[in-house]
Amino acid sequence: MEPISLERIIGLLGRWAVQRGTLHELLTTRLRQLIADGSLPPGALLPSDRALAGALVVGRNTVIAAYRTLGEEGWVERQQGSGTRVGTALLSAARTAAVESASPLFLHLLEPSDDAIQLTCASPWQPPPELVELQPVAAAKFGAVGADMGYHPAGVPELRQALADHYAKRGLPTSAEQILVTTGAQQALSLLVRLLVAPGDEVLLAAPTYPGAFELSKEAGARIRAVRADDGLDLEGYLRAVADRPALAYAITAFHNPTGELLTELQRTRLAETCLLHGVPLIDDEVLAELDLDGAAPPPLHGAINVGSLSKLVWGGLRVGWVRASEPVINRLARLKAMHDLGSAVFDQWLAAELLPRLGAVRERRTRELRASRDRLCEELAANLPWTFQVPSGGQTAWVALPHGDAGAFAQHALRFGVAVLPGQTMDPELRSGRSLRIPFVLPPDELSEAVRRMAEAWNSYDGTASVTALRAVVV
Repeated sequence: MEPISLERIIGLLGRWAVQRGTLHELLTTRLRQLIADGSLPPGALLPSDRALAGALVVGRNTVIAAYRTLGEEGWVERQQGSGTRVGTALLSAARTAAVESASPLFLHLLEPSDDAIQLTCASPWQPPPELVELQPVAAAKFGAVGADMGYHPAGVPELRQALADHYAKRGLPTSAEQILVTTGAQQALSLLVRLLVAPGDEVLLAAPTYPGAFELSKEAGARIRAVRADDGLDLEGYLRAVADRPALAYAITAFHNPTGELLTELQRTRLAETCLLHGVPLIDDEVLAELDLDGAAPPPLHGAINVGSLSKLVWGGLRVGWVRASEPVINRLARLKAMHDLGSAVFDQWLAAELLPRLGAVRERRTRELRASRDRLCEELAANLPWTFQVPSGGQTAWVALPHGDAGAFAQHALRFGVAVLPGQTMDPELRSGRSLRIPFVLPPDELSEAVRRMAEAWNSYDGTASVTALRAVVV
């Protein structure tokens, strides 16, 4: 069995150090849970005491004590010269197998609520008042439903037309037949990967990028080809890679997640035209495209498969996303979606259809709040930490570089100061963003000030010299 890499086990541990108790007790409890639920499968080789301690920024004795307790309880088996393995004595053969994908971005959503300030996920923390006001309007439609079972794999007609009108208003003429409604943009990406990618195919994307894209590609058995985008996308390198005709190209051309980069109109056009020339399907993820904080939002990209949602502009709990593409592609996606869920929730779609004509007011309020939070975050970071960053012109995250140390190890250290941050490695399929953090500015300004205060306190007590390479190691 393959050894458990440090990257994976750190992701699975999640916010293990936030609860009350000694560090070795907390680590023991969390490892016990991971073994019991199958996340760490029987026989798996765990990281060494020294390697895990370095990655978690704890004393080696903390890990030794945790492993010893687990060994006494039968959860692990320790043998000199062979390392520490997950035991089998207490585990049923019928136990559920471990989930292969363990991105910390998603795992943080599964963590119980705690007192740590959450700087891992980036989405509005409260629904806008329009959602409350429009619920009776959407609910009234139930009384007008005639002979309709409520299954609409491609989406309810009202929302498909409203989204088509929204695209036309933004400068891209669209018919309702070119729209597929999905349960969030994540499902839109999942359906597209299932439709366009076969095992062994090559998928082209930037590094770093939104981890949901490369997690889906890995699940499909694709080969990931990454082009660096640490300080702006290497567009020439990306276009050369397109000429090799990958099965799929994925890009975020407006307010890239996590770097915040906005490609120029010329760059965006070159990208779309090159993909068309070589017959490469291009997904432009525009979930953040309308969160322009310093000017007019860019128009939708012509010649691409456009993916969007209301999760960042409105609220993550409104699970409405979509794909805009040619009618043949939409028809194939609709058949695939019908097989998976028969269609997204009708009430949410009615609510979204009522909301779209009012989206201008929602956007104005949301960007005003984000602008104030962005400015406060950048001011506090510049005043209190020796980190470097560019002030993003849109989106909702800042991409910061540490002067030394390892971002994954610092994230573990910061948990003990009551703040959860997302290290850059989790957003990089090549694991080369070891000194970067993605910090969202979705919280109110005062909460962000407190978050920076905690990060500064953590940084002042962090010694990165001993753990620079720890998180990238794979123990064999």
